[in-house]
Amino acid sequence: MRDLLEVDGDAVRLIGGFSPTSGQHHFPLAPVCPYSGADDVERVTLPTTGSLWAWTAVTTRPPGYEGTIPYGFGVVELDGIGLRVVGRLTESDPNALRDGQPMRVVAEHISDYLTVCAFSPA
Repeated sequence: MRDLLEVDGDAVRLIGGFSPTSGQHHFPLAPVCPYSGADDVERVTLPTTGSLWAWTAVTTRPPGYEGTIPYGFGVVELDGIGLRVVGRLTESDPNALRDGQPMRVVAEHISDYLTVCAFSPA
């Protein structure tokens, strides 16, 4: 159940869960609902667009990280479901971003062997 995303060519979709008991979506996919504890979680693909809610720039290299510095990091509220997802942003300059800015899920290549999901200004 550690699926985080589906990649089909250039299309990237986050994989999450939905619990009919709580009526809530969550990310990443988990076997039980983090809101209610119900075990009726369904695997779902989440919206590919959202709005920027909070952001910053990471300016110090984390242990083991070989990618570029700085990089953006933030919270995006996914369209239509109100779920806020924390993740990497493709824009590293905080001054180039704004509250409510439209964002979309993309694949970002960190190195020859590592590709991650990120949010990019739409």
